[in-house]
Amino acid sequence: MARGFSKAIIMGNLTRDPEMRSTPSGAQVCGFSVAVNRTFKDSSGQQQEAVSFIDCSAWGRAGEIIAQYTKKGSGIMVSGRLDQRSWEDKEGQKRSRVEIIVEDFNFIGGNNALGAGDSNGGRATASSNTTNATPPSTQDVAPDDISDDPIDLSEIPF
Repeated sequence: MARGFSKAIIMGNLTRDPEMRSTPSGAQVCGFSVAVNRTFKDSSGQQQEAVSFIDCSAWGRAGEIIAQYTKKGSGIMVSGRLDQRSWEDKEGQKRSRVEIIVEDFNFIGGNNALGAGDSNGGRATASSNTTNATPPSTQDVAPDDISDDPIDLSEIPF
């Protein structure tokens, strides 16, 4: 039997503020939804617009960063695997939902993510596999630390 593969990449805007929750075991998970717009021409040649609303879950540090630096309307690009959950609601109805389990993300735009005063345009990246992921800072590299000396290629480890 062939082994399956699942990967989704979407870019859009958050439809609501992210919600942080904790599992009974103490794991942190951030739930949010992304609106993805697309335009197309219908059979009569008229320009149409459609919106898809995609649910996402980010676990651990990635979820904490998303919850801290985004809000409703913030632009984000996420990639991850698709996951389907099934459950029975309070009325006994069977329910299911497909969502993206976030593995990587990028903040998109300047004024909605990381605040308007961020000099790097509001762009930050983190991976859910990174334990100490933090948004980049303009103070990480000082201009005085950059030299004009040539790079010795023998010092590169690969």
